[in-house]
Amino acid sequence: MKLFVTCPKGIEQLLEQELVELGATETRQTVAGVGCDVELVDAYRICLWSRLANRVLLPLVDAEAADAEQLYRVVQEVDWLEHLRPSGTFVVDFSGRSEAIVNTHFGALKVKDAIVDQIRTATGKRPIVERQAPDLRINAHLAKGRITVALDLSGDSLHRRGYRRQAGAAPMKENLAAAVLLRAGWPQASADWPVVLDPMCGSGTLLIEAALMAADIAPGLFRRQFGFSYWLGHRPALWEPLLAEAQERRRRGLESAGVRYLGFDADPKVLERARENARMAGVADRVGFTQADLAKLRRPEDAPAGLLITNPPYGERLGEESELMFLYRLFGQLLRQHFSGWRVGVFTGNPELCKVMKLRADKQYRLFNGALPVQLLMFDVHAREPQDEAAAPPLSAQAEMFENRLRKNLKQLAKWVKREEISAYRVYDADIPEYAVAVDYYDGLLMVQEYAPPASVDRVKAFSRLQDVVAVVQRVFELTPEQVVLKQRKRQQGDEQYTRQGETGHFFSVLEHGCRLRVNLHDYLDTGLFLDHRPVRHMIQQQAAGKSFLNLFCYTAAASVHAAVGGARATTSVDMSATYLDWARRNLDLNGADPKQHLLIQEDCFKWLARPQKQKFDLIFMDPPTFSNSKRMREVLDVQRDHVRLIRAAMQLLSADGLLIFSNNFRRFVLDYEALSDYQVRDITARTIDPDFKRNGRIHCCFEIRHKG
Repeated sequence: MKLFVTCPKGIEQLLEQELVELGATETRQTVAGVGCDVELVDAYRICLWSRLANRVLLPLVDAEAADAEQLYRVVQEVDWLEHLRPSGTFVVDFSGRSEAIVNTHFGALKVKDAIVDQIRTATGKRPIVERQAPDLRINAHLAKGRITVALDLSGDSLHRRGYRRQAGAAPMKENLAAAVLLRAGWPQASADWPVVLDPMCGSGTLLIEAALMAADIAPGLFRRQFGFSYWLGHRPALWEPLLAEAQERRRRGLESAGVRYLGFDADPKVLERARENARMAGVADRVGFTQADLAKLRRPEDAPAGLLITNPPYGERLGEESELMFLYRLFGQLLRQHFSGWRVGVFTGNPELCKVMKLRADKQYRLFNGALPVQLLMFDVHAREPQDEAAAPPLSAQAEMFENRLRKNLKQLAKWVKREEISAYRVYDADIPEYAVAVDYYDGLLMVQEYAPPASVDRVKAFSRLQDVVAVVQRVFELTPEQVVLKQRKRQQGDEQYTRQGETGHFFSVLEHGCRLRVNLHDYLDTGLFLDHRPVRHMIQQQAAGKSFLNLFCYTAAASVHAAVGGARATTSVDMSATYLDWARRNLDLNGADPKQHLLIQEDCFKWLARPQKQKFDLIFMDPPTFSNSKRMREVLDVQRDHVRLIRAAMQLLSADGLLIFSNNFRRFVLDYEALSDYQVRDITARTIDPDFKRNGRIHCCFEIRHKG
């Protein structure tokens, strides 16, 4: 028999070696697969024992298929009654395309029709298409005008072992984990490595695969059904002895003295999944999972040598890289301090991050995680040179310049902050080009927002400057690392503003002109409070007494809080995010506002403004986003294009002597005075910039708009 065995791209060489060990001959590597010659018993053995394969395909026909009719005829060249019962079930997996067949669903339909028609003509019965656990899975691949039709002897992809019922947010496929372990030298070196440790283990796939390999447990033992189980060519007399042998090898492997497997992760929820996965794999007594932050990583006292293998986060979303560099730097420090004599493997899609670990990789392997290029970097950790790594290195001349500017800014703002009674403000905003960050103080915590460096800037050099920033702000404000939150500024699109980034639940309140406002520096892209709009909120507070107030695109309704504290008769706040409206409700409650007088409406402001409203408002604040293509909105919002329509709609709700305050943060915004000539418009931007934003006078623009006459 000739087989074609598929695998993740990048591990073809490993798969070829494995197939030879399992009995294959005449092996032929190609992209994402290996062809080989086998006996039927070898095909069974591959399905049962391969740790690297995805699918084991038995080709039945390979011929030209210029169009749909020729495809139909080629499929009918196979005698399907040799493979499938007349009343059996099957499914067709179709891939590829040609000029005549451009739709995979159509291609699969033609293959299905050819099979059904042949069997119905011969027997009067017809097989049924069944996607879940079919008797026969048929693989059809169309490329360069040729169709290959094969039986899938594996059934479901072999990477799905069956022990992993749940995984984390970015799961690593089991066969890719096995490939990483093989490249790291496992399990051949298991006698030299009594401990395998993963400090960022997630759902535990690397550790569980390592335990299965060392205990000689066939990955196919967890499967209830293979693709050949109901195939008419199946020979149970060949299969059952292989299965019995694998079960006996598992028994002996589990009885032998084993290696210890240690997994750590900060997320307790993902560790529960890891424990369940280990239990399903039958290795729960060998793999221990502990909740712990990376900073607490230490070498086991009784393990002078071992394998540390991990798949740390590598920043697929824009804005994560700088924060992750601190994690990788910490990781490198801990390895040098505590893991001398260990072998370390880091599997990452961003090898640039590894540069800050200050360890030299002696081997690098290129792999793919799906379509994403990744690398496995292998290190030997040597005894560190006698030096105190905990001691802070002296600041560079540039870093000292940054520190001086920060202290100067604080001194200039001190009297103003005390007089205005505010506890959240900006203390630095890219004053020095080399340190392109914004530093905001939030009542004892700092948020450092890095302006993303251009692609031409060396990322490690940019990170070095960011290290300077973090070191300086900790020293100037006398804060611990946990009190400094690092983010990277980026343009928000779609629902990104509303997307939770974490789950720390770290809410606290800050003071602003007598108002208490909830903020969260960790869990969202924004903190819940736009500091630059502080003067506008204060203006609303001063003018709100006895008035009805409307807050459009209200976000967390900080402006509504100011209006309520200022004595507004009633407020109405409109936003499409339930998350932020709940935040708004808590802000109002925090300031003793009566819920009956302060209405919160979850709706797209475009839709709400388009409907007739029963009341007029004395004071309206509208601060739309620069751009939004959120799926929650009926149409895309572009503030430059849409501001006239928004303002006109809001003015329909403004009382005759009322005031609309219109603001936005688009730096190139130009108000269309001509289109709004029916109204009295005044640019008040200069009045709405507080001292902490004076250096950045175009942080926002703001206008007062009234009815004429």
